[in-house]
Order: sequence, then C-alpha cells, then structure tokens
Amino acid sequence: MGDMFSVSASGMEAQRLRMNIIASNLANADTTKTAQGGPYRRKDIVFAAQAEGGFGGFLKTSVDGYQNSVKVAGIIEDGKPFKYAYEPNHPDADDKGYVAYPNVNVAEEMVNMITASRSYEANVNALKATREMAVKALEIGG
Repeated sequence: MGDMFSVSASGMEAQRLRMNIIASNLANADTTKTAQGGPYRRKDIVFAAQAEGGFGGFLKTSVDGYQNSVKVAGIIEDGKPFKYAYEPNHPDADDKGYVAYPNVNVAEEMVNMITASRSYEANVNALKATREMAVKALEIGG
C-alpha cells in the first residue's frame, strides 16, 4: 500500500510543480525585458520515471519492468521564436521599431493548466481509493 501512496504523491508533486511553471509563463506573457536582457522565454517541465531506492526498488523494477513514480527531470526553456510587433514608441523597441514579445501562447498555457489540474485530481482520487482499500483491508482483518 505504501508504494501506491508514494506513486500518487509523486504524481501530485510533479503536477504541482507543472502548475507553478505554467503560472510563471502566464504571468510573464507580456514581459519584454528580463534580467538576462531579452524577453521572457517560455519554460516547460520534463518528467521522468523514478524507481524506488535501494536493492528492493532495483529488484522490483527489474521484475515488474516499470518505474514506480515520477520525478522532475528538469525545467527547460522553449526554443520557439519570439513574437515581434511593430511598436516604434515602445521603450524596448529595436532600431527598426519592432518589439520582441515572449514565445508564450496564453491559450496553450490554459490548456496545459487544465491538463495539469486534471492530472493532479486523478492522483488525488487514486490516493483516496488506496486509502479506502487500506481501511477495508483492516476491517476484514480485524
């Protein structure tokens, strides 16, 4: 049962971090100048499967053929090009009058937010179901 709890918990943590990245992207959708000097560049999160620790985890992964939980492998910057708009009076306009805007697509971020929210909810439901199974098992055994 503990394994099931940890799988759901790792999924919830991963989706929480994903929501934070999405919120950062939405908050900076119009940021034309960052500390690095250019417009904000959209960030994305990379997930990877993670085995349990120790020899038992290694043995279980070898036998079952799959990893048990999810971990955040990294946060990457999206390489898509910036959006340019002709605004010669903007303080961040280049010598031709164009302003580079972040490569954040608000509609795409909203879809990602809904997906992350639903994934988080699915992990919560799995956690609740596991807890209910554990309670029923204790009732049967007791």
